[in-house]
Amino acid sequence: MTDRPHMLLIITDHWRGDCLSRLGHPAVETPHLDSLSARGTTFTRAYTPCPSCVAARRSLMTGMTPYSQGMVGYRDGQPWDYPHSLAGELTAAGYQTANIGKTHFYPSRKHLGFEQLVIPADYEEWLGQQPGIETEKLAHGVPANSWLGRPNHLPEHQMEETYFVGRALDFLHKRDPTRPFFLTLSFNGPHPPWCPPQVYYDQFIDRDLPKPEIGDWAERHARDARYPLDVNAWRGTLPEHIVHRARAAYFAYLAFLDAQIGRLVERLQRSGMLDDTLIVFTSDHGEMLGDHHLWRKTYAYEASARVPLIAVAPGSMNVERNVECDALVGWEDIMPTFLQAAETDQPESVEGHSVLELLKDPSGTLRPHYHGEHAPCYHPENANQFLTDTRWKYIWNPINGEEQLFDLQADPHECADLARKEPDVLAHWRQTMARQLAGRQEQLSDGTQLRTGAVQAWRFAQADELHLG
Repeated sequence: MTDRPHMLLIITDHWRGDCLSRLGHPAVETPHLDSLSARGTTFTRAYTPCPSCVAARRSLMTGMTPYSQGMVGYRDGQPWDYPHSLAGELTAAGYQTANIGKTHFYPSRKHLGFEQLVIPADYEEWLGQQPGIETEKLAHGVPANSWLGRPNHLPEHQMEETYFVGRALDFLHKRDPTRPFFLTLSFNGPHPPWCPPQVYYDQFIDRDLPKPEIGDWAERHARDARYPLDVNAWRGTLPEHIVHRARAAYFAYLAFLDAQIGRLVERLQRSGMLDDTLIVFTSDHGEMLGDHHLWRKTYAYEASARVPLIAVAPGSMNVERNVECDALVGWEDIMPTFLQAAETDQPESVEGHSVLELLKDPSGTLRPHYHGEHAPCYHPENANQFLTDTRWKYIWNPINGEEQLFDLQADPHECADLARKEPDVLAHWRQTMARQLAGRQEQLSDGTQLRTGAVQAWRFAQADELHLG
């Protein structure tokens, strides 16, 4: 045992913020995460600062906002050249650090401060060595961004998630007992393809599942889609049975992931380490899952931008347990949380805030509102900037100037756009956004008024600009 806590960060991809059974979702089954949450705090208003994988992970690993770390949308193949990173700071502070699973670092084998690294390519190499049936990961024929759903062709013990948890258990078994550890377990799922093991698929496919939420403003996403739909289409109307199959496969995938997380937590408990470990479970963004005729991510809507976040403090910390907290938190807050728990200095570049005080007092706040954004991705004009204070959600499109306003308390699924019905509220949030964006290189605001303009996903022209602060 060490004086400082062990640390476990569990990351998923595409897990919606409403998809925990303790929060009352009518279809989701997450008993292991519910059990874990009973030991800690469930944040009901956690957001990603940029709702796609690469940009969100850059904010998590640096503690910086998307604009400051350079990526405000999706763009792969750009350098991860940061002077300070979550794993790097913890390694320097004496932690044994390992990442098992997805990173999205570039190049793919970059460690970004981790001492040990296991990535999806290692799983695929292992899978190719397994005897018997066709073992190619995508041999089921479902593309990696599709709304198609079906059982996986692989048995459960050959699934990537099972492999990653196995490697995590190996790390715990062989770790250096003289040092505290920081372990990141990063799953690809529930990122498509939604192909869970057969046993989980069977548990959901014949159930009466909730149908997608469709807003009074969303018809254009059905009308303007190109038909017949590509299997990776980001919007459009699908036959009801295909939507049902996709949603059943998604919920089944969550149940499978929950079981694998439970497998790891049970090992921590049996080994006596659970009470000495700070655990954070979260996701880089959500999944529209057919809501408002939309699929995938990048959007400012709750299904895409809101994420699950459970934080469990070690037993030595005097905190409240089994509580829900509605304070606004985000992915840039994860790095400072771990650094504070490790009793190590926080780099000046970190812009997030530690949530440890919220574990002690869930009625507290970190910020008056939360800001997120995403550059154009699936269409030249589908960019967004958003603000929320948990009551109101304001969305502004910096390309064409469109605005939306939702009352999240009365309308949690954002079905009624109030932009034309609440002019005073809209004006307040427009001014707040203008102040938020003042001084940025895109010149989207002069500090008092918003101005439309071009937005690039990656704002640094040269890698060395990353060091300019």
